[in-house]
Amino acid sequence: MIEYINNLIANPVQIPASVMWGIFAFIVMSILILDLFVFHRHCAKTDIKSTLKICTSYVFIAILFGLFVIYEKGIDKGMLFYTGYLVEFSLSMDNIFVISLIFTSLNIPDIYQHRVLFWGVLGAIVMRAIMIVLGESLVSNFHWVLYVFSVFLVYTGVKMLFHKNNEEKFTETKLFKFVSSHIHVTQKLYDECFFVKLRGKHYMTPLFFALIMIELMDVIFAIDSIPAIFLITQDLFIIYTSNIFAILGLRSLYFLLAAAVCRFVYLKPALAIILIFVGSKIFMPLLGIKIIPVVSLAITFSLLAGGIVLSLIKTRNRDNSCVGNS
Repeated sequence: MIEYINNLIANPVQIPASVMWGIFAFIVMSILILDLFVFHRHCAKTDIKSTLKICTSYVFIAILFGLFVIYEKGIDKGMLFYTGYLVEFSLSMDNIFVISLIFTSLNIPDIYQHRVLFWGVLGAIVMRAIMIVLGESLVSNFHWVLYVFSVFLVYTGVKMLFHKNNEEKFTETKLFKFVSSHIHVTQKLYDECFFVKLRGKHYMTPLFFALIMIELMDVIFAIDSIPAIFLITQDLFIIYTSNIFAILGLRSLYFLLAAAVCRFVYLKPALAIILIFVGSKIFMPLLGIKIIPVVSLAITFSLLAGGIVLSLIKTRNRDNSCVGNS
């Protein structure tokens, strides 16, 4: 039996790319169906214990899928998948700050937040596919655009590193004012409904308005994350799968960290340094520096973990309930 397993590892069964895409699609659809029709059939307030289990499960599934990529495509491709996943996961963590502001500004109760985030993830899956295909077409026809991506990421990272936190309420931002001025929204919630009919007219509830704002913010954040993943690899399968696995875990990560989001004071600097590192990698061979995928993964993980650990140490005496959560 051991000899058979060793032989299988040494000589993996190569399956067509279409089958690999099919396996990925089956995994994602299964997760979404279980999430919607089994684990969250009814709106309910989430608890830390169950959320931690779900969050851990998403990470475990991504790790297993990475092993599948290693088995089929080799260790280097597998390390690129893990690096891409970690970078996208890291940048997704920055979304938590914004999502928390949106829910707080619109007074969305905990009980309805999962419904908004679930449909937000579906929208993000479609939008990321469109943006990645456009990015792949751009890179294939104009390879020099990778250098533009690099400069953009370094600039974004430096800007993020020295940007002071803005305490402006989300409802005071230009984006919120623009969207709210063009859409009729009810002043109160109607259970879990996205739309209601009042006095013969259809109105959008704050739930759907929150969904629109989250989708718009995801597109804005994707402007950073899509160039980052293209600088890690140009393999379309690895790019998309790492993106989607990171997005799938965003909901559970939000519920796990939202209550203590203000404790992560060093997260933004860590993300900024990650962006600078990823953006500068393309120029390193010009200086005689070559970073193999496993080293890139280790550096990215160390930066993210270091930012989280230092934040928790720095704010260990701070009240976890520092972020208003409806």
